[in-house]
Amino acid sequence: MTDRVTLITGASAGIGTELARVFAGNGHRVALVARRADRLTALASEIVAGGGAAPIVIPCDLEQSDAGDEIAAALTGEGVEIEYVVNNAGFGLFGDAIELDRAGQLGIIAVNIRTMTDLSLRFSDQLIRNRGGILNVSSIAGFLPGPGMAVYYASKAYVLSFTEALRAELAPHGVRVTALCPGPVPSEFQARAGFKPGFDSAILNVSAADVAQAGYRGLMANKRAVLPGLGIKIVPFLLRLFPRWFILAAVSGFQRRRRG
Repeated sequence: MTDRVTLITGASAGIGTELARVFAGNGHRVALVARRADRLTALASEIVAGGGAAPIVIPCDLEQSDAGDEIAAALTGEGVEIEYVVNNAGFGLFGDAIELDRAGQLGIIAVNIRTMTDLSLRFSDQLIRNRGGILNVSSIAGFLPGPGMAVYYASKAYVLSFTEALRAELAPHGVRVTALCPGPVPSEFQARAGFKPGFDSAILNVSAADVAQAGYRGLMANKRAVLPGLGIKIVPFLLRLFPRWFILAAVSGFQRRRRG
């Protein structure tokens, strides 16, 4: 029988690292993908030391158009099949879209949308054969317009919409598809995005470890979406109470205050 693995992108830090630990701790062999090979190797060693199956380490820049081909080739070379795909990799940039580096913003689309879509579809035959699943990491930002982080918010709206649609299409094949939508999480994301955590992070944040645990449980329970933390769970409900123009103005004002 072909060995089955869980593919986890963005595994070198934050939620991705914790997801790798959770899956490995629950008996899954993991294939770890990120740019930083040293961090992946250290994580793989930690998993083995903890009694887990030896992970497959795939150093790869997900902004590159051939990232999916590179990942698929590495997995074929290892003689494994995909049981679960965890599309965790993603980043954002803080500031007005017209002022930020255009190439950087296109990089957000490449990682958050293109590669996520590619990996969700590329291994669909294996997911169906192994009756596995897909966990796509969106964000509470996916429910909102995001002036001040326009491309990032829009990318996460795509992730949420795409995941829900794919869930409906794959359900008859026995494949679970879940969107994980965390709020602010203490991680390297904020530093790369270019802002410091503020009041929202203080009252809404859930640790990366808790987010990963919630995501794993939600996928295994075949939930449509997982919103870790009580504060985050009420956001979609509150959004129904206000017109879109009000939400847009509120987010815009919040982001302006964040700039200090």
